[in-house]
Amino acid sequence: MKGRLTACAAALAGSAVLGVAAGLIWATVAPRALLQEVGHGEAQLVNAESTAYILADAWFCLIAATGGLITGIAGYRLLVRRAGWTATAGLVLGSVAASVLMLWTGENIGLGTYNHLLAISADGVFFHASLSLGAKSALAFWPGLTSLIVLLAEYGGRHPAPEVWKGAGEVGGSP
Repeated sequence: MKGRLTACAAALAGSAVLGVAAGLIWATVAPRALLQEVGHGEAQLVNAESTAYILADAWFCLIAATGGLITGIAGYRLLVRRAGWTATAGLVLGSVAASVLMLWTGENIGLGTYNHLLAISADGVFFHASLSLGAKSALAFWPGLTSLIVLLAEYGGRHPAPEVWKGAGEVGGSP
């Protein structure tokens, strides 16, 4: 029992650490919309048709899907095969936490700089917006893929040996 709880805790902690790392990656690679200060503490988009928000969401989805694949494959191979359902529960709960931590980390990196620039910039100054996730449904990518990988590995890889009947009871068989 103690080993199963340890596996559950390891899955939770490992997934959470991956979520923070994924948030740092998202904050680094995702584009940010260009803004222009129009008044004290007020900014507007320079290009109303900016694709920065869509690309930031796409990067979040890609990174979360990759995290889900890593968590699912590594978690199954290292934990689920040995500890069973408790490790699976830890992986799924950990992947939910990882997704939320990825969002929180990515959105908060650079938020202080954005707020500072918004507060002190003169009119006409250009700066980048803070990162935000518009498609909140993207939070389901990490736990969804982790669950799918564990499910496929658990049930898709096992083929029970066919039972072979020999001898008595067969119609037309020889005694």
